[in-house]
Formats: sequence, structure tokens, C-alpha cells
Amino acid sequence: MSEVETTQKITLTDEDGAEHEFDVLEMLEVDQKMYAILQPTDAQDEEAVILRVEKDEEGNDVLAYIEDDAEWDKVAEEYDTLLFEEQGGSDEDLQ
Repeated sequence: MSEVETTQKITLTDEDGAEHEFDVLEMLEVDQKMYAILQPTDAQDEEAVILRVEKDEEGNDVLAYIEDDAEWDKVAEEYDTLLFEEQGGSDEDLQ
């Protein structure tokens, strides 16, 4: 399990050196990989960001962009399913 917890705020630095703060909405395991679902704190209307949690050379958690569309779609679908179930939906509602 990752050390990143939900309800936590994290700050990420982009390639231009600008800092952006995010709320960690969920930590999700898909196909034995961990993913962080993040929401920008200054733009609640924006779509959530999905990043893969990886380990660096020293064993620390790092967040990486998902470049594979199929991988991103799979994680997004799992997150949507989780939200649906948390809101009281069931598989029968989908049929």
C-alpha cells in the first residue's frame, strides 16, 4: 500500500517549475499497480487526474503520468465503478 492517503493534500511541481496543489481523492489498485486519483484544489470543476504510483531507486513513492490510453481508460473505469458503488448503485442498475 502506498504511503499517500486519501483526504491528503499534495503539491506537485510541473516541468516549468510551477507548483500545483491537489486533493488525493482515492488510492486505487488495478492489475497489481497503485494509482492516485487527484483533484486540483483550485479548480473543483476540472476532471480528476490519474497518476500511477511507482517506486524510485531509493524505494520512495513517486507519481508518474500514464502514457498508455488503454491503461488510463481501465483505471478511469475502475474509479467510475467505485464511485457508482459508493453512491449506492449496483451491477443490476447497469443492466
